[in-house]
Amino acid sequence: MLRMMCKSKIQKATITETNLEYEGSIAIGKNIMAEADILPYEIVLIVNLNTGARFETYAIPAGKNSGVIGLQGGAARLGEVGDRLIIISYEFVEEEKAKVYKPKIVLLDEKNKITK
Repeated sequence: MLRMMCKSKIQKATITETNLEYEGSIAIGKNIMAEADILPYEIVLIVNLNTGARFETYAIPAGKNSGVIGLQGGAARLGEVGDRLIIISYEFVEEEKAKVYKPKIVLLDEKNKITK
């Protein structure tokens, strides 16, 4: 049996921009995506710590080391610049491996620089 597990989690990401006139996604700095093992167009769950909103979208890369966390399209209505987010990616894992599985955790500071 396969279990859906948290593959990686970006903690305390700060929204730096919103853009309603885009078809939809979340822009994340390339270095943050790489550290969290998130690929372009991978589906992610977003949790807005300020509002409690939870929604799914796909990740697109922003400039490397840019610190960009940008809500695009309809997602732009679910957060404001300065809101803090948790960004979660998933993978399916065989049940035996799932029992000892550990996700990758990426912690960001208030400027979206990786601290751990």
